[in-house]
Amino acid sequence: MVKRQLPNPAEIFELMQFRKPELDAKKRRLESALTIYDLRRIAKRRTPRAAFDYTDGAAEQELSMRRARQAFQDIEFHPSILRGAAEVDTSCEIFGGPSALPFGIAPTGFTRLMQTEGEIAGAGAAGAAGIPFSLSTLGTTSIEDVKAANPRGRNWFQLYVMRDREISYDLTRRAAAAGFDTLFFTVDTPVAGARLRDKRNGFSIPPALTVKTIVDAIPRPWWWYDFLTTPKLEFASLSSTGGTVGELLDAAMDPTISFDDLETIRGLFPGKIVIKGVQNVADARKLVDLGVDGIVLSNHGGRQLDRAPVPFRLLPEVVREVGKDTEIAIDTGIMSGADIVASIALGAKFTLIGRAYLYGLMAGGREGVDRAIWILADQIRRTMKLLGVASLAELGPQHVTQLTRLQPVR
Repeated sequence: MVKRQLPNPAEIFELMQFRKPELDAKKRRLESALTIYDLRRIAKRRTPRAAFDYTDGAAEQELSMRRARQAFQDIEFHPSILRGAAEVDTSCEIFGGPSALPFGIAPTGFTRLMQTEGEIAGAGAAGAAGIPFSLSTLGTTSIEDVKAANPRGRNWFQLYVMRDREISYDLTRRAAAAGFDTLFFTVDTPVAGARLRDKRNGFSIPPALTVKTIVDAIPRPWWWYDFLTTPKLEFASLSSTGGTVGELLDAAMDPTISFDDLETIRGLFPGKIVIKGVQNVADARKLVDLGVDGIVLSNHGGRQLDRAPVPFRLLPEVVREVGKDTEIAIDTGIMSGADIVASIALGAKFTLIGRAYLYGLMAGGREGVDRAIWILADQIRRTMKLLGVASLAELGPQHVTQLTRLQPVR
């Protein structure tokens, strides 16, 4: 029999610890987000459908995007025991410079449409965290303003080769003059992918006001207040701003882009030249033989060719072929620190986050981006400790198994 007694009031009050209420609504909202998926849910509530779907969506049936995320879920970790990893070192060297974490912010277009702070929030947050920030050719903040927002951090520029080559050449020169140390020569966008969510939403730049968009705006007045009371939304690097996303890309991009263009750009940019959008082993080998400084395995976040190879699944094969000869980064589908750790274990030197960063931006501007970076960094450190590794260099294929759902027919 358990002996029972009247409760001691003093002991009861010791157990009743009331948390001080957080009066700042944004801070309260962001502190409730423990994962990137939590930030996504907040972003969806706070952002008009067309803008949210532009970030969240992909091409056609969105199979590539779903497969990419599934590939990260289909991994098995193999921790080492009794290894003592009370503190972990998450820093690394990538493309000739340091990063405090094994990920950076990927280039994203139309960013101020998601939330008016746009690239300024991303660049500032990246600088504060000690990680690189990438600016897109289709960005809504200028090269020079990004440099001002992140004056001492690492800035990278993502280049599309335009039909009018002089536009691309001028952007390359400006990025070099502003001290951007790495250029992402992007090769997976000769034409626009079929992003059906955008077409169904009538998504355009600048946004078109219709009965549908006005009705959608009613529960999100804060977004429209920000949009209407801040500088006009337009491309910072392009003069053409009208039309759907597909129309804008098709008008600007050149499907005849070739290796000759790569040579020209290399002659204009003194920093590192990294090829973004590599999707097979043969191309990776050819690029390395041409002497590029790195490659990014990417299918453009599933936004171009649906059913394209999943970069994370392609990673081990490319690492075996060229991993000793160049630095390999990876993007597409990364939604957690565990995804990043798995990528590093399988041979990637670095990773890039796009949607994960934009979900934070939509959820809370600069503070939301800070929260997204904090979430991923916390998950990376915890995963490394649980695996029993004290540095990124200790991670290897022995720590990860890719479980297989889709097998090629031989």
